Amino acid sequence: MNYLPTPSGSFRLFRVAGITVFLHWSWLLIFVLEYQMRGEFRSPIWNVIEYISLFVIVLLHEFGHALACRSVGGKANQIVLWPLGGVAYVQPPPRPGAFLWSIAAGPLVNVLLIPVTYLLWQLSPATETTLVNGILVEDIPDLTRYTRALFYINGMLLIFNVLPIYPLDGGQFLQSLLWYVMGRGRSIVAASAIGIAGGVAIAGVGLLLTGQWWLGLVGVFVLLQAWSGLQYGLALSREEQLPRHRHLACPSCGQAPTQGPHWQCGHCGLQMDPFAEGGRCPRCGSQFGQLPCTECQKLHPVAAWYEVKQSP
Repeated sequence: MNYLPTPSGSFRLFRVAGITVFLHWSWLLIFVLEYQMRGEFRSPIWNVIEYISLFVIVLLHEFGHALACRSVGGKANQIVLWPLGGVAYVQPPPRPGAFLWSIAAGPLVNVLLIPVTYLLWQLSPATETTLVNGILVEDIPDLTRYTRALFYINGMLLIFNVLPIYPLDGGQFLQSLLWYVMGRGRSIVAASAIGIAGGVAIAGVGLLLTGQWWLGLVGVFVLLQAWSGLQYGLALSREEQLPRHRHLACPSCGQAPTQGPHWQCGHCGLQMDPFAEGGRCPRCGSQFGQLPCTECQKLHPVAAWYEVKQSP
């Protein structure tokens, strides 16, 4: 996706289980604004704790995506955190079931956090007595305000993420379900069309109805992502209609490679079909050692594509 945040403009925080976590610089800007504008707590230190907790919840959500992707044989080694949430760069095998699990695992983390955050809220003291201008006043402690906010923050993140608007988790979940009946390309087109409508609606509510600039920004982001997804889905749909070498298959995902001059010789620049030429360029005679799969992007020796179909 063209509009996803990347490690560019971010700095590395740490690496866990082979997954590198990056923090976008704009997260720090939002932290300063949050610290100055948030007025619920009596002590400003709780603003810091609340924001760090949001950071942790988003991070756990993204690790859910990454670890689930790995569990089905996919690739996931980077997470970027930025003010509108986080992005786990996951590449599950090109199967609808693998995509479903990789997407569902993120919101599932938030579901598991609901009883935890609720219990913390209920165990916090309901009131405390403080001395204000020589008068004893009962008030809600900052600890209770914090645990209550933690419960609602996690719940709102869950609700927002499961909206069936592409590229939110709910939209990608819907796309994975449609994949079973429509194919991958057409399912992305359908989900992206819904995402475009959802992005326009969110931006309109944020900018025109409520005046919430951050909600308008989220809507614009969703709109750009959905538009990018639509272009990708249309291109993928066209590719899915191309004839294929049915006697061959990718050793990783099992997809047959497309026929036609969709590869380029690295020596002479000829556009060619290496599978029709036995892995050798007909112009300069260069031998292709490995070829990438257009579905899963993994490299494999030319001979390995033949061995998949020939194996018992």
